[in-house]
Amino acid sequence: MKAWLQLVRAPAALTVLGDTVAGAAAAGKPLRGKRLALPLSSVALYWSGMALNDWADRELDAVERPERPIPSGRISSEQALAAAGALSLSGLCLAAFAGGRDALRVAVPLTAAIWAYDVKLKSTPAGPAAMALCRALDVTLGAGAGRWKSALTPAAVLAGHTFGVTAVSRGEVHGGSPASARLALAGTVSSAVVAGSGRMSAPLHRLAATAFALGYGGFVGSAQLAASRDPSAASVRKATVAGIHGMVPLQAGLAARRGSVLGAVLVACALPLARRLSRRNSPT
Repeated sequence: MKAWLQLVRAPAALTVLGDTVAGAAAAGKPLRGKRLALPLSSVALYWSGMALNDWADRELDAVERPERPIPSGRISSEQALAAAGALSLSGLCLAAFAGGRDALRVAVPLTAAIWAYDVKLKSTPAGPAAMALCRALDVTLGAGAGRWKSALTPAAVLAGHTFGVTAVSRGEVHGGSPASARLALAGTVSSAVVAGSGRMSAPLHRLAATAFALGYGGFVGSAQLAASRDPSAASVRKATVAGIHGMVPLQAGLAARRGSVLGAVLVACALPLARRLSRRNSPT
């Protein structure tokens, strides 16, 4: 069981639960009833991407990360690919259950984007942009195809953050570049500003959004600043982990910004658990 948890980076799935919450809040469609299955769809699709990532990287990991489940022999490449397919199908089924055709019109392109990233685009210059698209579509899943325009702001903010984290993460093994870390830091500052500003309907919404935005900026920005000064592999890994976990307060800020304070608080509760579990299973 431990090998499977490592394959899908199980604890890191806590950082995608808030995508659909932010998208739903922006669209004015809180997650209730069957729609509560949308975050679970995101989790299944995230796990499918992680399993597919290790399947696609199995030869490279045999050299750079031999401790991972496939190169260590604990899970075969065939099993990993089958798991990726099963999890993708599960994610699509959960989306259909939660939102019918409206949700599937987003979930199907999201699934295709995940497979395209892992199998073809990850190691190309288009890799960070492809990963950013996956995150943007996951946010849009919360709004639905019929209300996708209303979720443009949170989708763009989380996509921009993802782009920066993905660009920095390329230096996890051999070290990165100060330029990539500085670019990600600039994106973090911009994302924090957007999450904590704009027209809001009540002072409580503004207070909550500002608090989460400041927490996000400080948490992620400090790690990226350190990586810009010391782009060693260890420093880059810390910045990458902080960027992954930083999704949570950013999602919370974006949800609170659109009036879903309760949803924002529930999303934020995932952060301490994600950080604790990541000490056992790395999210990268």
